[in-house]
Amino acid sequence: MHRLKKIFATDSYIVPIVAIIMGFLVGAVVMLIGGYDPIAAYSALFKRVFGSPYDFGEAVREMTPLMFTGLAVAFAFRSGMFNIGADGQVLIGMTAASVVGIKLAGTPSFLLVPLAVIAAGLCGGIWAGIAGYLKAKRGINEVITTIMLNWIALYLSNYIIKHFLLLKGQNRSVDNPASLSMTFLNSLFDNARVHWGTALALCAALFFYVFLWKTKQGYEMRAVGLNPHAAEYAGMNVGRNVVKAMFISGAFAGLAGAGEVLGVFHYQSIFAASPGYGFDGIAVALLGLTHPLGVILAAILYGMLTYGSAGMSFGADVPPELIRIVIGSIIFFIAAQGIVRWVLKPFYFKRKKEKVL
Repeated sequence: MHRLKKIFATDSYIVPIVAIIMGFLVGAVVMLIGGYDPIAAYSALFKRVFGSPYDFGEAVREMTPLMFTGLAVAFAFRSGMFNIGADGQVLIGMTAASVVGIKLAGTPSFLLVPLAVIAAGLCGGIWAGIAGYLKAKRGINEVITTIMLNWIALYLSNYIIKHFLLLKGQNRSVDNPASLSMTFLNSLFDNARVHWGTALALCAALFFYVFLWKTKQGYEMRAVGLNPHAAEYAGMNVGRNVVKAMFISGAFAGLAGAGEVLGVFHYQSIFAASPGYGFDGIAVALLGLTHPLGVILAAILYGMLTYGSAGMSFGADVPPELIRIVIGSIIFFIAAQGIVRWVLKPFYFKRKKEKVL
């Protein structure tokens, strides 16, 4: 209990909480300038999320891919890399799950679903591993390669769906028999699309923490991320750790794709543009300070705001785009922690200093 109090008493948790509050205040000011009622808007937002079992279930569904992509970006960042390619890795994971689920139709469900999920994770990891290999062997910046791989993933996934899995006359694949849906909870949440991917995301966050902070390999990855030259001098294989870190990062993103295909839509569309999960994952990772617990909490907040923004539009006649201002403001204050600390200084840091004295 003492350890728990000590963790939540640190500055690293106070600053994000205040940054969130300040973000909501900035959003309220913008609404007032635009002639909207911020109290009514925020009330409608939270009513949209918690107003009915269906809406709450759908909000949880909205959070799930953000957990995975946030973990993907955060894991790479902890290892010294910036994975901009989570969006492409999600698409590759979707496509792998679609191919395995549809082409192996007829396989017992208890085998088919794990195979599709594993394929999504492996293919997402391999896709990210390409960027890791190019950085390790050729010194090519992963930001460039992951952005390029996003576009390749988009057109490759569209090609596979269009030529091998297309439902005749439709712009999507045939239905996928593999399913991650929580059928026993559907009636409880009024047929909201809750699925096992949410539980899998929480397990991924636990793996993130245990692997990175409790194992030798995780220690090496963090050491490489902090200072690759010192890590190499200490006898660590920098290149291997770079590839391994990107593979694990991509696997997280690939699992997000499996959750969307197998748990939400049960088919894969031909996309005109990237779905955007990976780019939202960057915001979630930054908001969560690249810590697995922080990422989960940030994904919950981000998913609530994203899903609840429709309630602002219908319930308070506030443009849902305004919620992006709130999210952007929160991320700004997280990044510019000096501003938050300056605001907190008279209230928190001064009192803390007095306790030390």
